[in-house]
Amino acid sequence: MSDKYQEAGVSIDNGTKAVKSISEIVKSTQDQNVMAGIGGFGAEYSLVNDIKKINNPVLVSGTDGVGTKLLLAIQANQHTKIGIDLVAMCANDILAQGAKPLFFLDYLGIGQLQPDKVKQIVSGVADGCKQAGLSLIGGEMAEMPGIYKSKDYDLSGFAVGIANHDELLGANNVNSGDIVIGLKSSGIHSNGYSLVRKIISDAKLDLNKKYDELDDKLINVLLKPTKLYYKSVYALVEAGLVNSMAHITGGGIADNLARSIPKNLTAQIKIGSWKIPTIFKFLKTKGHLQQSDMDEVFNQGIGMALVVSPDNLKKVINGLEESQENYYQIGMVVNRNEQAVEFIGK
Repeated sequence: MSDKYQEAGVSIDNGTKAVKSISEIVKSTQDQNVMAGIGGFGAEYSLVNDIKKINNPVLVSGTDGVGTKLLLAIQANQHTKIGIDLVAMCANDILAQGAKPLFFLDYLGIGQLQPDKVKQIVSGVADGCKQAGLSLIGGEMAEMPGIYKSKDYDLSGFAVGIANHDELLGANNVNSGDIVIGLKSSGIHSNGYSLVRKIISDAKLDLNKKYDELDDKLINVLLKPTKLYYKSVYALVEAGLVNSMAHITGGGIADNLARSIPKNLTAQIKIGSWKIPTIFKFLKTKGHLQQSDMDEVFNQGIGMALVVSPDNLKKVINGLEESQENYYQIGMVVNRNEQAVEFIGK
């Protein structure tokens, strides 16, 4: 071990211990296509089996981070689930385009490398990968005391999937009369936390308090992981039952669903057609927010939106019920009004 490097704040020994501690966790996510994972200069993943089944194969990739939700996890010293958020932000994006998940790479930048803490963080990433059907095949773990404070760290990730180019989901598949199905979110997911943290500060909220409006301590509600939709949705995509899909992240339902609607059509979303989780009402009240603020920042209880043909609606509903996915019929596609997404009703 280099004493000088240790004096500079970087421990090679801890890095080696951390890699060793996560090796079995990482391996548990991998499928038969993984040829070489952690330990080399680059991970290797075979496409031979998948390409044989696809006429016009295209790789679909997505990269993202956790955002400032990470600051709450660090503050609460809760590190075992934040990796689920990381995977979900990437995996739900490639799912929204109709891709079959293949593999995931992660990046962890940390102030002081502690093997047990790293193991907790990576265990969450591995859990997310299992939920998303992704093999965790490698990544980067960097101890950088000059960038991060000792307890701080940052996470980012990269997911890759494969699809038949001719069967990709998107706005070009959507027709007037199509139905919009909203899938329930698990909570705030991983967007809007800069505003959440401001509300906590301004309203002097106690993260460890169980407020009457909530079913758990505030910190536990805020750190509930982003829901992954692969297991309940991909079979519907594979069966050709979904025309378009939107992952509802920053910008809310309107901004994200607009990406999945063609320029000549409008998705009319009926206000009151789904149950808004209590945490959103709590934040709206404590933050003295307008409804427009809520709509622009949060998912409001809908984590994913599916656009399906009326002829396929029953099959989609049956599939969602079989997989015990909570859903709502929230709207319909009509000839274009002024915008891609329009809220109607109450």
